[in-house]
Amino acid sequence: MLRKIALTLCALVVLAFGAGLITYLATGPQAPAAESVSAQWLQPGPYATATLDTVFVDQSRATPANRDYAGTDERTLTTTLWYPTNAEGAHPLVIHSHGFTSTRTDLSYAAELLASHGYVVAAADYPLTFAGAPGGPNSVDVINQPGDVSFLIDSIIALNGDAKPFAGSIDTARIGLMGYSLGGLTTEIATYHPTLRDPRIAAAVSIAGPTVGFTGTFFSHSDVPFLMIAGTLDHLINFDANAAPIPSLIDNGSLLAIDGGTHLGFGAVSEPLFRFMKHPDGLGCAAVLANLDTDPNDTILLLGGAAEGIVPDPSAPGVCSITPDEQALHPGEQQMITSVGVLAFFESVFGNDDATRASASQVISSSLSTDFAAANTPQ
Repeated sequence: MLRKIALTLCALVVLAFGAGLITYLATGPQAPAAESVSAQWLQPGPYATATLDTVFVDQSRATPANRDYAGTDERTLTTTLWYPTNAEGAHPLVIHSHGFTSTRTDLSYAAELLASHGYVVAAADYPLTFAGAPGGPNSVDVINQPGDVSFLIDSIIALNGDAKPFAGSIDTARIGLMGYSLGGLTTEIATYHPTLRDPRIAAAVSIAGPTVGFTGTFFSHSDVPFLMIAGTLDHLINFDANAAPIPSLIDNGSLLAIDGGTHLGFGAVSEPLFRFMKHPDGLGCAAVLANLDTDPNDTILLLGGAAEGIVPDPSAPGVCSITPDEQALHPGEQQMITSVGVLAFFESVFGNDDATRASASQVISSSLSTDFAAANTPQ
């Protein structure tokens, strides 16, 4: 009798697993046609990749007190490096900045793809804005993160001997930034702020980054090529107020709009975790609003005023103030579009030759919108 019960339970488990697998496969994202340009750009590049977790400590800058956390005289940056394992020569470097209440691996899919094409990518858990921050995540510390970006660049360029996991060196003429949500804001500050920007930055991507409060004057402090990637159904960072103005605000800026894209849809964890949800951003709003105890406009004003091109707009939609009700795009498709967009953008600036750069620019301007119905690149 026990044997019969055990066999029955095993059969039920197998059936449940099979049903789950069939459901998982049946609900996968719609991939671009195999012969399409985007499908080719989604393939891993010519290099095998690896990761290394390390810790960089900036002893010249303090981590301020945060609620019940007393602070410290240094800033500790637990960092992951993605890198090609069999590539010599000088590599482009991309620093990725994570979102508020997130972690350094939130765009790991894009970091891995870049590494397979010869890039070194570094992302750190910022001291007071990552999910495990002492005292709880505090968005105000974003004003210190551009300094963290510069410190990371210095630290990675200086790696040598056994501490340097990749062959070759860093090409200091090809340094880019990538950031998601609050990390997108970090990228914008580190690229354009008149005093906090790092002049070594040669290309920048903001993914669902807030821009309300930054005028054309702010973005005129640098002519760095810039790409904003944003979802039209973003519940946290309103698309119309933050992303849509980019082509008119930045002379060398462009926009990759993802129709139906959400804020959480960019995060690596959303695929497959959130693929069955109509719209996942309510979860993100709960996490952000629980830790957001300062008006974002007040934080922006810590960076300067009208002279720096910083003029908050109190009438602009706030974080999570507008709730889209439409069906969200599949997060897997959103991440495919993002992966192609990120890689093609950096290759359009950092590619090894004119032909590569021109081909990559064509991907941004036309191929993505041809291969994905949800991709839109307004001029």
